This record gives sequence, C-alpha cells and structure tokens, in this order.
Amino acid sequence: MKIDFYCPRWGSEHTGWPLFATQVTQAGFTGVEVFPLGDTPNNAGMTDVLSDAGLSYILLHAELHEGKDFNRYKDALERNLYALLEYQSRDAKPQFIVSQTGREYYSPAQMAECFAICDRISRESSVKIIQETHRNKWSFAAHIVKDYLTEFPSLELALDFSHWVCVSESYLEDQDDAIELAIKHGRHLHARVGFPEGPQVTDPRAPENEIALMHHLAWWDRWIAHLKEVGVERATITPEFGPYPYMPYSPFTTTPLASQWEINCWIMRLLKERYES
Repeated sequence: MKIDFYCPRWGSEHTGWPLFATQVTQAGFTGVEVFPLGDTPNNAGMTDVLSDAGLSYILLHAELHEGKDFNRYKDALERNLYALLEYQSRDAKPQFIVSQTGREYYSPAQMAECFAICDRISRESSVKIIQETHRNKWSFAAHIVKDYLTEFPSLELALDFSHWVCVSESYLEDQDDAIELAIKHGRHLHARVGFPEGPQVTDPRAPENEIALMHHLAWWDRWIAHLKEVGVERATITPEFGPYPYMPYSPFTTTPLASQWEINCWIMRLLKERYES
C-alpha cells in the first residue's frame, strides 16, 4: 500500500508559498494540507505554486464565528465550502476537504442538517468532504462519535486521536469499541500525539513521551492494518504537530520548546519506515 504524506501549512504561514513548496518537496512530502480561508490574501496564488511544484493538496474547513446561531452557521458552512472549491489548480482538484463541522453543543438533528450540506456540495463538486475528529466540534469525544457513526454510517473521518485523549483525560483504555468503529470509518489521519492533559506532547522523540507515542502508534497501526485488509491501495497521513499554543513557549519568551517542522518531518520518516517497508 502506498502512503502519501502531507505537510501542514499551519505554522508556516510566514513562509511564502514558493519557498514553502520547495521545503515541502525537499523534505519528501507528497503535498500540503492547508486552511486557505484563514489567510485569503496570501493564498491567492497557492494552487499555481503547488501545481508547478508537482504537489497535491488537501483543504481544511473550520467555522466558529457563527456557531452560536445555528441558521447563520449553516449559511457560513455552505458559503465556506463553496469558497474552498474555488481553490483549484490548473491540473487537479483538492484530494478532499477535511471539515471541522458544527459545534459540540449541536443536537444530532442539527448535525444531520450540516452533514446533508456537506454531502450535497460533495456530490455537486465531486470533491469528497470528510469529518475531522476535533475538540469543540460534534466529534469531540470517542463515545459521541461512536453514537453518530451508528446513526450516520456513511460518515468518513479524518482521525485525530490526540483530541479524544485530551477530552477523556485517558488513553481510552475502556473505549476500544469506539476506537475500532472510528478506525473502520477513517479516511485520513492526522498524526499528532496527545496525552491525557493536552492534545500535543512537547516532543514525541523525548523518552518522557514514549508512553503517549506508543498508544498513538498502536491506533495508527490498526488503521493501516484495516486499510490493507479492505484493499485500500493508497492512504494519506498528515503529521500535524502545531505551533504555539499547541507547542508551548519557554516561559517569559516566544521561543518554542521544540521545532514543529523537525517533529513533523520526524513523524513522516518514522511512519514511512514503519509502514512502507
């Protein structure tokens, strides 16, 4: 099975697209994962640069500003998804859209309306829209997602177990049934390592974070094994360690405790060796 690794734009917004594309290519990534609506003026030429560099791309969607008013949120969801679809390269569409949809306090009936918007726009555009497991969204916790997947079996997920570890304040030892069901619905993976008190360890290479890393590797192994079992030929993974405040600063400074870029490249190399051999 071939695995394509995507580099997060998150944390590198200060780097111009031509230089960033060069860095991504030299590091060995297949493409980038980006939330272009977060910085629209500086992303105008993004798709042309990526096309010239031979890089593919995944688009991210998130909307919090309109969350309190559900009707306004639905309008914003539809508007933003259509805006994302404007980011088309000369040669290709986005691989898919990863959507942080809804809010944690929306009812299942409200989320059904949100899912219907995603499904309709996906069919119209032929661009798949999948749902990210994320805090403060409908998918904030393993047990909640289990119930939703039972009610909405067509949902596909971008798996990020780090959020669930933080929300549950555990390594989900007593929720393996929810993990297993989520794995079966997993379409994409955000490879970040969380721990019971937060969604991101300082550095997964450090021995004090070995337990957290081993738990996540075990879940990622199960996802890869499932994909192979069902005959998937190509998987996508984004190492998604983030900048401040996910990456803490040294006190009284703006110096991060570790290099986000180096960690994401290390995660990619670790998983390449682990799965492609």
